[in-house]
Amino acid sequence: MNIDLHTHGKLSKKSAFSPDYFREMMLEAKANGLQALALTEHFNTSNFFDMYATLDSMYPYNGHYYDVDGLKLFPGMEVDIFETGHILLIGLKENILAVRTLLSEHTSEGHFVPFSNLLDLADSHDLWKIGAHPFRSSTPLHHLDPKLLKRLDAFDLNAKDIYMQGTEAYTQLIMPFAEKLDVPVIAGSDSHQCLQYGSVLNRLHDSCSTVEELKQAIRQGSYEIEISPCLETKVKASVMMKKLLKQLLGEAPSREEAETE
Repeated sequence: MNIDLHTHGKLSKKSAFSPDYFREMMLEAKANGLQALALTEHFNTSNFFDMYATLDSMYPYNGHYYDVDGLKLFPGMEVDIFETGHILLIGLKENILAVRTLLSEHTSEGHFVPFSNLLDLADSHDLWKIGAHPFRSSTPLHHLDPKLLKRLDAFDLNAKDIYMQGTEAYTQLIMPFAEKLDVPVIAGSDSHQCLQYGSVLNRLHDSCSTVEELKQAIRQGSYEIEISPCLETKVKASVMMKKLLKQLLGEAPSREEAETE
């Protein structure tokens, strides 16, 4: 089963959730050979809860994932932490929404939840914890307490970071770092725009239907990471298209987007 473990369902935090845009995203994901995705939308995106309510009206949810016309969509979110950095949480929809509710007072800079508190929240709600883009200059994780980093279930080999830093340079940073902590590395495209799907993916040896099965497959090493030879073209085209679409919506580029350009 091919799965991308870091994806977004909206163009940007400020933009509205568009069912039509989302359907096009899912079609492109399948066209790029993906059978499953984790939807890790930013927890402080506008109308986070409405996004999931709209998904409930669009697709059947079987208690573990949405069935998007044959593609498995596992619920999740991307959370900012106080120390700087982003953590991907993936799990049952009700647990994702419960933790998001508990983070309602921590959605703005200066008020983000401390890393240790988020880890405790995630563990108490049985959520899979992935350290997103640990060597990105704007939101790194490598500077944090190793005892806390060891509590993560995986680190994110992120397509945007590969694009910005190069495949060899970035893998030489993240792989020894993760190995020293005994934490697996997974692939995430970090796509907000459909052209980025397929830039990286995880090729699991078996099909998984629950987050627990996914977690076990990664921990046991029953997968390979595939980096597309077209990654640079895919990410660059996605960045340019996202910038254009945001300009049409009257949105300014974020600090992270300015870095990626």
